[in-house]
Amino acid sequence: MQPKPFPDEQPPETSHLEKRRAAIIAECRRQEESCLYTSTTLFIWLRAVRIQKQIFVAAPIVIGGIASLSILQDWGYEWVIAILALVASLFPALADALKIETSVDEISRLGAEFKSLQDRFRRIATITALGDVQAAEQGLAELMDRMDIARSHSITPPESAFTKAQKKIEAGHYSFQADKAH
Repeated sequence: MQPKPFPDEQPPETSHLEKRRAAIIAECRRQEESCLYTSTTLFIWLRAVRIQKQIFVAAPIVIGGIASLSILQDWGYEWVIAILALVASLFPALADALKIETSVDEISRLGAEFKSLQDRFRRIATITALGDVQAAEQGLAELMDRMDIARSHSITPPESAFTKAQKKIEAGHYSFQADKAH
């Protein structure tokens, strides 16, 4: 006669299954946090790039307007007019060289992708992994493939955007009341 296992002991296959479940949940949580920091950093950077874009659109108009003031000609400041006209003409070339329009589109798209991945990792950790471990593992693998694609763009936000994102996250700006209740 075999001794009865202690009530809190689980059969080996159950223990292995629970270890897999815990590992999947832990990995999903790590990736969720990574996506939170990445998406927040990208969105903060996006705000700055949009402001730069607005400056590059408005500045040549304003500078050109100042250059066209007849009072400058009346005062004999033709050289000022020439310099202002030159500076105003440089903005479109600089905006094109800096690829500001492309940056806005790419940063926006990648920020949204990382935010979407963050939500998907959270769902696997809090819902899918509590049920079918195989489905959770498959879902995690699919999300990691998407993550690899998103990371392959190698877009590099400035450190200042990451620092601002870190402060906002640590201050609780991205914590939901529903999550605090659990």
